[in-house]
Amino acid sequence: MTSGLRNLLPDLSPWRASADFRTLWVSGLISNFGSFLTFVALPVQMKDLTGSTVAVGAVGAVQLVPLLVFGLYGGALADALDKRKLIWWTEAGQGLLSAVLLGNALLPRPAVWPLYAVAALSSALVSVQRPALDSLWPRIVAHDDMPAAASLNSLRWTVGGVAGPAVAGVVVAYAGLGAAYAADLATFVISLAYVVRIAPCPASHEASKPSLRSIAEGARYAWSRKELLGTYAVDLAAMFLAMPLAVLPFLADELDADWSLGLMYATVPLGSMLVSLTSGWTSRVHRHGLMVVLSAALWGLAIAAVGVVGNIWLVLLFLTVAGGCDMVSGIFRGAMWNQTIPDELRGRLAGIELLSYSVGPTVGQVRSGGFAAWWGVRASVWSGGLLCAGAVGLLALCLPKLMTYDVRTNEHATRLRALRTASAPAAAEA
Repeated sequence: MTSGLRNLLPDLSPWRASADFRTLWVSGLISNFGSFLTFVALPVQMKDLTGSTVAVGAVGAVQLVPLLVFGLYGGALADALDKRKLIWWTEAGQGLLSAVLLGNALLPRPAVWPLYAVAALSSALVSVQRPALDSLWPRIVAHDDMPAAASLNSLRWTVGGVAGPAVAGVVVAYAGLGAAYAADLATFVISLAYVVRIAPCPASHEASKPSLRSIAEGARYAWSRKELLGTYAVDLAAMFLAMPLAVLPFLADELDADWSLGLMYATVPLGSMLVSLTSGWTSRVHRHGLMVVLSAALWGLAIAAVGVVGNIWLVLLFLTVAGGCDMVSGIFRGAMWNQTIPDELRGRLAGIELLSYSVGPTVGQVRSGGFAAWWGVRASVWSGGLLCAGAVGLLALCLPKLMTYDVRTNEHATRLRALRTASAPAAAEA
């Protein structure tokens, strides 16, 4: 029994081996907690100011263009500049935006336009930061430890994702929106003090300078890797069609359960956290592409169930299941990316990855809000879930390389593993 429990618990090898990994993990845990406070507070404030599902869903629309532009360019910057500096400056920018939200919330009559402006600027900063952060992990974590690192990073995100929305519901209800924004600002200040402690991470000697040509080079590489394209396409379909977050405030109203809104936002991360806490098994799975497809399809079916059931506790249960399925997909997508992409291309490919897992939810908010206004809140949710399951099944049929991917035999994974093994003695001597 002890052995079985040990096999389920997260693999802590990256945490024990890398001080920089530990520092970034703690920094991310703190800033994620604050970000989730704002993640709940902003749509609640938009709902209070406008009373419109379309207005809440439009937050995703204003985030889309910065994602498209800065996601790709941010990936090129991550390959060409020091990743630590990019992470620090974008974290500082996020803190300033939290200060803007706080100032607006404290006005006698808060305006709507700052909410959209901050959402757009925050999207731009995240689009620059995430490629730098995602391409940094393989520099500080051993090749074979990447699935374990992905699980631990997911755990970091989900702890904030569970605690942040749960606390946000209480803070917004009893202390006001300003308190939520102020707490978010404080977490960014603390996070900055941690980020500055990690070692510099300069560009690879082989990396290209940021330009349209270098971005196109990354895109050509991604296009040549059909198993990578499959991970992007599956995640994009799942998030675009079945992301219900924009309509959760209205679903809570429809179910006469206003008290449950914070829990609704927390249950998806809770499901993810439960998977992360029992993720020891993921290191023993080699068919990563198959797991991505199965978990994405189950995500869609769980979201469909959220729209069908009328009991709030069942809604919370299926949102939790959906979050767990999404986390399984994320762990294996991350493992495929980090174990097969060359170092000099990681930033640009991380930019493309950012688009795949950010554009979907962003545009999905517009879809779910528009469908809710046209067809009703619950119909918007269940129809999106069923469309997601169908789309994922179709993509699986069209992308056989994704379904047959095996990390033990994939040529890109074996080549990168050999390079990391060969470079390890040289790094130790240095």
